[in-house]
Amino acid sequence: MTSAIPDPTVLHPLPEHERVVLLKPLVTDPRIEIGDFTYYDDPETALEFEQRNVLYAYGPERLVIGKYCALATGTRFIMAGANHPTLGVSTFPFTIFGGAWAERTADLLVGMPTRGDTVVGNDVWFGRGATVMPGVTIGDGAIVATGAVVTADVPPYTIVGGNPAREIRRRYDEADVARLLRAAWWNWPVEHITEHVRTLMSGTPADIEALAP
Repeated sequence: MTSAIPDPTVLHPLPEHERVVLLKPLVTDPRIEIGDFTYYDDPETALEFEQRNVLYAYGPERLVIGKYCALATGTRFIMAGANHPTLGVSTFPFTIFGGAWAERTADLLVGMPTRGDTVVGNDVWFGRGATVMPGVTIGDGAIVATGAVVTADVPPYTIVGGNPAREIRRRYDEADVARLLRAAWWNWPVEHITEHVRTLMSGTPADIEALAP
């Protein structure tokens, strides 16, 4: 008898471990887009990911996370609403307190520059307590080390760590990264992924390229 393929629409993919949640069926904010099978692991507040882990999402900027990503406890995304004005001497956000302060400064707050959407690729692994700053793009297959603070874009298949996060090493050379990006295994039909899941976990980039449908 063949075992069932896991279902990307099930909130708790491991019924005996409620600390693990698939984020696509959990999130409701239309500015947050999550791919299939991306999960968050938190022993206490997994169901509160939107409220506790996507912070200062006051503006139109989106958070986009791809498929098959793994987010450890405390992974946080700081959105553009956290920014304070730096046009003049004071960085105090007078506008948010309303009244005459808002009337006299609203245009300054609205006109603040933004780095745009925060975008995470596919098959990205975040270690415990990682923080991603506004407008960052993290490429497919990257690894963000425990406690890292990502302030700049991360290339595909690159390991970063530290505060601010710096490149530790590339997982593969440029030719192999190109093979993996062409294969884009995360876009394969789930049945094809299931058939070759062992190779995905243990094979080489050339092996993955050869399996692409």
